[in-house]
Amino acid sequence: MSQHKALEMFGRSGNPSLNEATFTSEGYGQDRVMTLQGTVNKTGILLTLLVLAAVYPWNLYFQSGNPASVMPLAFGGAIGGFIFALVTTFKKTWAAITAPIYAVLQGLFLGSVSAVFEAQYSGIVIQATGLTFGTLASLLMLYKLGIIKPTENFKLMIVSATMGIGVLYFISFIMNMFGSTGIGFIHSNGIFGIGFSLFVVAIAALNLVLDFDFIEQGSEKGAPKYMEWYGAFSLMVTLVWLYLEILRLLAKLRSR
Repeated sequence: MSQHKALEMFGRSGNPSLNEATFTSEGYGQDRVMTLQGTVNKTGILLTLLVLAAVYPWNLYFQSGNPASVMPLAFGGAIGGFIFALVTTFKKTWAAITAPIYAVLQGLFLGSVSAVFEAQYSGIVIQATGLTFGTLASLLMLYKLGIIKPTENFKLMIVSATMGIGVLYFISFIMNMFGSTGIGFIHSNGIFGIGFSLFVVAIAALNLVLDFDFIEQGSEKGAPKYMEWYGAFSLMVTLVWLYLEILRLLAKLRSR
């Protein structure tokens, strides 16, 4: 697939839930339009729902001490979250309903996964959470100051890298399904494994810059009010990915 076609598929953001059609295919000029503050408020709501949902599997795991007790919640949250992410992406007008459901399901998934990691490496979850939100705040400041500018070449590079990572993970998943060990360095705690995780964390973080840019464009163009929920959902998608990759990286470092 050419880089030009990659951009057509994902738009100008590495986040597949945000693309140029997101803000140009809907009508503008409505009385109630998307604002940055409204998107920030709804992002806060989604984060709150995610954290509240994560508390249940977290407590369940540490009460039982058995990973099997949270596996149904982990798988259900992951699969359900993926389904509602797709629904939200293709039905933007439903975002006010589907985005909160997505946040709850991802909370169940992240709470389960985080509890298992925390049991293995004490303190790793608070470290991963702090790094995730520290990265979010730092990149938002750099974006607002104009230090990081999402130029066309910058967007093309991040989109291409994001697609490449997705393809690599998909191949590894298929290999695991057929009994293979998959692509070793993805999970390795060696130099190559840690280097790969650092690269993925960097790409996930830079996707935030593209998300900021698209949400700002939507606000400036007067996108419909429901797009605040959609913009918040899109940020959540990237934040969840970033958190998981940071958690994976810290686990690799702690296991050495």
